[in-house]
Amino acid sequence: MGQGVSERALVRAVARDNRLAEHSSARRTPCPEPRHKVDTREDAMSRRVNRRDFVRTGATAVAGLAATGPVFGAAPAVRRSQSVTPVVISDYSGISFKNGGPMNAVEKAFDRMTHGTDVLEAILAGVNIVELDPEETGVGYGALPNELGIVQLDASCMHGPKKRAGGVAALEGVRTPSLVAKAVMDHTDHHLLVGQGAQLFARHMGIPVEDNLNTERSRQAWLEWKRRTQPEYYPKPEDRARRGYEIGLGMVREGLIPEHSYWGTVHVSAINATGEICAVTSTSGLAFKIAGRTGDSPILGAGIYLDNDVGACGSTGRGEANLYNLTSYLIVEQMRRGMHPKDAGLEGLKRIRANTVEKRLLNSRGEPNFNIRFFALNVKGQHAGVAMYASGERTYGVCTEQGSQGVPLEPL
Repeated sequence: MGQGVSERALVRAVARDNRLAEHSSARRTPCPEPRHKVDTREDAMSRRVNRRDFVRTGATAVAGLAATGPVFGAAPAVRRSQSVTPVVISDYSGISFKNGGPMNAVEKAFDRMTHGTDVLEAILAGVNIVELDPEETGVGYGALPNELGIVQLDASCMHGPKKRAGGVAALEGVRTPSLVAKAVMDHTDHHLLVGQGAQLFARHMGIPVEDNLNTERSRQAWLEWKRRTQPEYYPKPEDRARRGYEIGLGMVREGLIPEHSYWGTVHVSAINATGEICAVTSTSGLAFKIAGRTGDSPILGAGIYLDNDVGACGSTGRGEANLYNLTSYLIVEQMRRGMHPKDAGLEGLKRIRANTVEKRLLNSRGEPNFNIRFFALNVKGQHAGVAMYASGERTYGVCTEQGSQGVPLEPL
C-alpha cells in the first residue's frame, strides 16, 4: 500500500468506525436491535466484501493523491482562457497582395475562420492568394528563381489542436506549395518531402504540376542578375555564390527587386474564438540561390513553430540565421514562460545578434548586416511583429473583427 499504510491497519480502522457508528445509532434509535444477533453466511460475506472494497478504495485514493502531485521534467503549461478574440497575423505580404480579388490573405483567413472553417484551412485560403499572385515575386507563381532560372519553393504548416505538421522543400512546378505541405501532413507519416520526391507526391495527390513557374517579370530579373554576375570571371563556386549574393542585394538597393521579394516569404498565424492555433509559411527562398538551397521556412522550430497551449511564431528574412538559432521555437518557449509576444520576439533577435560572429555577416559597427523579422501570437490573442532593424518592410498584418491593418514592427 502507498504511504506505508497496511491492509490490516485499514481493516482495524473500519472495524473501529463500525463499532462507533453502531453505538451512536443505538443511542438515537428508539427500538434497539436484539442484544445477541447471529451472523448469517450472507452477513459475513457482506462484511468481508465491504472490508475488501474499503481497502481497495483506500489504495486507490492513496494512489490518486500521489498522481496529483507535481510531474517533474514537464514543460510549464500556460493556462488557457475560456474564450479568445479571434485574430490573424501575417508578414507584409499578408496584407499587401490580393491577386485581383477583394480580400488580402489575413482578411480571407479571418473571414473563413470566423464562419466555422478549420483554422488551418482558413489560413491556407489566405496564403494561396499570395502564392498565386504574380506581383509577389518572393512567393509561389512568378517568384524569383534560383541561379539556374528555376523557381523552387518551400512551405510548411502546423495544426495546433491536432499536433500535426507538414512541409516541402525545393519543390518545382507547383504554384501553391502550402497545399502540398498540408497533404504531407494529412496523408503521410512524415514532416518534410523535398525535390523530385515532393513533386511526385504532389502529382499523386492530384495537385497540378507545371513545367515552369516563371513569369516574364521574374525571368527578366534573373537574366539581369546573370548578366551582372559574369560567371566566367568567378570560376570558384564560393566566389560565385558570394558575388551573386552581393549583386542581388545591389539590385534591391537600385529598386530592381523589392526587398521583401529578395528574401521572399509569407507567414500567417491565427487563433479562433475557442483558442485553436494554426500557422503556415510559404516562400521561394533567397532570390537566385544555389539550386537546392533550403532555408528556414519549411523547418519546424525555425521558419514556423507553434504550441496550441502557448502560441505561434513565424519568420521572414535571412533563413540561415534563423536555422542556426531555431528562433521561432525559442520565441514560443519564451512565451510559455510568460513573456509578451513582443518581448519574446526581441529576445529571439538578441540571440541571433549574439550568435552572428562571422566578419562577412557584420557591418562596420559589428552588428548583423542583414534583417530578419518574427511574427508572434500567444494563446490570449496578443501579438507582435519584431525586426532586427527598422528598414525595408516596417509593418506586419493584423486582421480582427474591425478589419485588417498594418501595424508597425518593433525593431531591436
